Amino acid sequence: MAGGDRGSSDAEAELRRGFETLAVSQPDPAAAVYEVRLNRPAQRNALSPAAFAEIPRTMSLLDRLPTARAVVLSAAGPHFCAGIELGGPGNPLTASSSGGSDPVAAAEGLRRAILEMQEALTAIERCRKPVIAAVHGACVGGGVDVVAACDIRCCSRDATFVLKEVDMAIVADLGALQRLPRIVGYGNAADLALTGRKITAMEAKEMGLVSRVFDSKKELDAGVAKIAKEIAEKSAWAVMGTKAVLLRSRDVTVEQGLEHVATWNAAMLRSNDLKEAIRAFLEKRKPVFSKL
Repeated sequence: MAGGDRGSSDAEAELRRGFETLAVSQPDPAAAVYEVRLNRPAQRNALSPAAFAEIPRTMSLLDRLPTARAVVLSAAGPHFCAGIELGGPGNPLTASSSGGSDPVAAAEGLRRAILEMQEALTAIERCRKPVIAAVHGACVGGGVDVVAACDIRCCSRDATFVLKEVDMAIVADLGALQRLPRIVGYGNAADLALTGRKITAMEAKEMGLVSRVFDSKKELDAGVAKIAKEIAEKSAWAVMGTKAVLLRSRDVTVEQGLEHVATWNAAMLRSNDLKEAIRAFLEKRKPVFSKL
């Protein structure tokens, strides 16, 4: 068995073993779409230390799994995410606020913990497969950090969003302050972060935090599944290249971004997907793209 095949088998086996805070599944075996569901409904899917360990591991496994071409990030229960779990065992914020004999060591420990949590959510962004957030109910604090790291954000009409960190006397530190200005603009990001006010699904749509709003959770699930399936049916290399260029273009000059897309497209010329897309267009049929 080739090394890549072994890697795929290992990834599939680990995903099947399951996780403490996440439920990972492939709802339709015929579609190259996986769903990652926050799965602590009794805790309103608050992000525990275990969740911060499992999110990057899951994204890494899906990144290297050929049968995963798009990922849906959803949540079990009535709410999407209540933010970082406060008061739970192993929580670095609780540990630091309780004091100790060495405040310098406590501060350094908190700094390292925050960096690890930041990396955990950045793993969503770094996954080469597009990640689509399906938000319903309350999305609070760290939950907003999670969806800000996704590529496409959709929600149901009952969804609400709020950055609560300023009300907790801390600075939002898991990526929202860095990503939201690029998503909704500086003014809207400042409004949300400095006031801590709650916004509705429709206001989130107006400012660009989400791109689509569905009338119910059922319609949200069906709509996001359709979006993911449409993406998964496209050339995997073109999709991964498009995501890579979008992320790089966000952080560099126009000229650097154009150079990056030229590099990707030059690589695409060596693949059969471009030739197949042209042939299918001329023959008025659906293209059949190569596997990863």
